[in-house]
Amino acid sequence: MNKTELIDAMAADAGITKAAAKKALESFLGNVEKSLKKGNRVSLVGFGSWSVSRRNAREGRNPSTGKTIQIAAKNVVKFKAGSELSDAVN
Repeated sequence: MNKTELIDAMAADAGITKAAAKKALESFLGNVEKSLKKGNRVSLVGFGSWSVSRRNAREGRNPSTGKTIQIAAKNVVKFKAGSELSDAVN
């Protein structure tokens, strides 16, 4: 399912226009992004939670040349599925 299909499904399920569903989805995504940028965790009970963790700098290897390269440190977003979501897909 892509973003357009999700917006269509949200509009149909909620009985709202596609424009309203798009605005709601973009608001949700924007607020999750803002919260994660601040270093906060976002939790939806039963669905899952997003968090940010730090990945340290490390050495890697270019697979085509075998040359050692430096990989910079960065923040990464992690998602952990909640129990209800896990149960639903199993």
